[in-house]
Amino acid sequence: MTHMTHNTLPLLNEVRHALKRLVRTGESTIIDLRAIPFGPGDEEHLLDLLGQGEVMATLDALGKTTVKESRFSGVWIVDHYNSEAERIAFQIEVIEIPELLRAQADDMYESLEKLDTVLDVEMHRPE
Repeated sequence: MTHMTHNTLPLLNEVRHALKRLVRTGESTIIDLRAIPFGPGDEEHLLDLLGQGEVMATLDALGKTTVKESRFSGVWIVDHYNSEAERIAFQIEVIEIPELLRAQADDMYESLEKLDTVLDVEMHRPE
């Protein structure tokens, strides 16, 4: 316990309560890590304790975003940067799958139209 900082233990407890709530009620939680006053080494220690799970995704839209599953299923670390590589959000999401990874309805409609166009072109292609 000597490595626990003043913010690491309360954060882990908050994650535990959030995960318990997710399991029992389906309610998700977002913990804004940028709002936590980390001391030297606190962030790294917290991330070490959360560990790395099986899933990791990198998005590149108006800056780089990484979404990593922790070693605890349902606990995700989401790190957002803008196009100037400045961190703009850093959070723990306790959720089945982060919203960033879900297909958006508008995008799916657009993809359906594109797929229809591809199929139409292929069906009318001379053999």
